[in-house]
This record gives sequence, C-alpha cells and structure tokens, in this order.
Amino acid sequence: MKNKDNVFKIRSKIWIEDSQGNVIFGLGRFRILSTIEKCGSINAAAKELKMGYRAIWGKIKTTEEALGQPLLVRNTGGAAGGGSALTPLAKSLLNRFRLIHGQVNDKADEFFDEKFAPRLYIDDNK
Repeated sequence: MKNKDNVFKIRSKIWIEDSQGNVIFGLGRFRILSTIEKCGSINAAAKELKMGYRAIWGKIKTTEEALGQPLLVRNTGGAAGGGSALTPLAKSLLNRFRLIHGQVNDKADEFFDEKFAPRLYIDDNK
C-alpha cells in the first residue's frame, strides 16, 4: 500500500487554438506578455525568459494575426531606447486567461481528489 503521506496532484495544460490546431494563446504566450509588461520591451523579456527575440516576436505576431488586432504598442529605438507596452486587448487576454487557468486547475484538483486520489490508496491485500 502506498504511504498516505504522499500527496498526489493532477496537472493539466490549457491553450486556445484555431480550427487548424494552431496555438493562439496559452501559458507560454501568457508568460511572454506578462514579462513584456514587467520589463517594458521584447528584448528585455527575451533575456529574462532565456528565449530568442525572434521566437517571442513570432509567437506574438501569430497571435496578433489570428486575432486581427495588435497585442503590443511598439516604440522604436532612439534616445529613449524604444520599448513595448501591452494593448488593452493584451491586458484583457492576460486577465481572462489567468482566471480560466485558475478555474480549470481548481476543477481538475476537485475532480482528482474526489474520483481518482482515494483509489490510489486501496489495499488489495485485504
């Protein structure tokens, strides 16, 4: 019998995809936009996330094209150094994804605790 002190948890990933199965938004893009918001630029976000600038830019561009709206307001370089800020749409995506991600995880945990976890501790020798 397994030790009941071991606590198991279920994990899941959610994302939004288009009708062809292309990822439009998920945890990766959530992290990218959150980091751009925090750092103020794609370049700084790329460094913090240890990702290539082009990889980040490609993911943002794919999502923008699918949504038909920009996610970033880009300021080109110069004396001020440029940078990027989130559009209202991007901020809304972050907030709504955070909400749905939390709710999906909570429901998955409840389902796991109710339907699956108790059966992990059945002693077949009795």
